[in-house]
Amino acid sequence: MKCRSENEKQKLTARLRRIEGQIRALEKSINDDGECIDILRQLNSVSGAVKGVWVCVLESHLKHCIADSLKHSDVSLVDELADYLKKLR
Repeated sequence: MKCRSENEKQKLTARLRRIEGQIRALEKSINDDGECIDILRQLNSVSGAVKGVWVCVLESHLKHCIADSLKHSDVSLVDELADYLKKLR
């Protein structure tokens, strides 16, 4: 079963490429002895962008993978996600 449509994959890939660009800019800023506050702002921006991708993937997992497994009375994916969420910091 596919969890993501081609359109969703393209959007996620585009977001990840933007994050990749942000990381490269962050690395350059560090190597160029950029201002600490600017680096902290960039780090916060990258962190927010990654969290946004994480939320999109989680939403897709809930709407598609978990919903489908529950239709078949299979709670293994729910258990797997619950175990994963317990380990988050």
